[in-house]
Amino acid sequence: MPFIFWDSTYFLVILAALISLGVSASMNATFQKYQRVRAYSGLTGEQAALRILRAAGIYDVHIRHVSGKLTDHYDPRSKTVNLSDAVYGRASLAAVGVAAHECGHAIQDARGYVPLKIRGAIVPVANFGSQMFWPLFILGLIFSMEPLVNLGILLFLFALVFQIVTLPVEFNASARAIRMLDSTGILGPSEVPGAKKVLRAAAMTYVAAVVGSLLQLLRLLILSGRIRNDD
Repeated sequence: MPFIFWDSTYFLVILAALISLGVSASMNATFQKYQRVRAYSGLTGEQAALRILRAAGIYDVHIRHVSGKLTDHYDPRSKTVNLSDAVYGRASLAAVGVAAHECGHAIQDARGYVPLKIRGAIVPVANFGSQMFWPLFILGLIFSMEPLVNLGILLFLFALVFQIVTLPVEFNASARAIRMLDSTGILGPSEVPGAKKVLRAAAMTYVAAVVGSLLQLLRLLILSGRIRNDD
C-alpha cells in the first residue's frame, strides 16, 4: 500500500498555498488602500450599483446588504446584487469598484453572456466533483484500485473546468464595470485607475485558484502514476 499521508508531492500543495496567500494578501492590501480614498462623486457602493443598473436598463435586479468581509456577489437566481459591509454604505474607490463589478455580472446575466450561462450550468457537477474527488481518489490509492483513482481525477477535472470558465466571466465583469463607472460619471478619469487596480487584484485571486488546482492535478497524476507502476 502506498504511503499517502506524506510524500514528496506535498511541495506542490505548499507551493499552491503560498501562491494563494500571496495573492490574497496583495488583494487585501490593495482593497484597504483604495478603501481609504473617497470617490469624488460621494456615491456609496449601493448608490453606484443602482445608477449602473438603471443606466444599463436593468430594473428587475435588487441590491441587498449582506454581512461579512468581501462577501459581495451577484445571485442570478434571486436577481440580487449583494454588497458586503465594506461596500454597501461606503463611498470609496474600492467600494464603488467592487459594487460595479457585481453589477457587471448582472449585466452579463441580462445580456445572455454565454460563459456565465456555462458556469451556471456546470455548478452542480463542479460542486459534486470538488466534494467527492478526494475520498474516491484516496480509496483508490489505499486499495490500489485504478478505476477509483481515475474517477477521482475525472471529478476533480469538473471542478477545474468550472474554475477555468470563471476566469473570462470575472474579467469580463470587471471590464463592464470600468466602462460603466466611466460612462455614468460615477468616477472621474483620475479615479478609474484606482478602481482598475482593485478589480485586477481581486481577479488575480481567481487566477491563483486555477494555478493551485493545476498544481493539485499534477499531484494527483503523479500519485496515480505510482499506482500504475506498482501493478
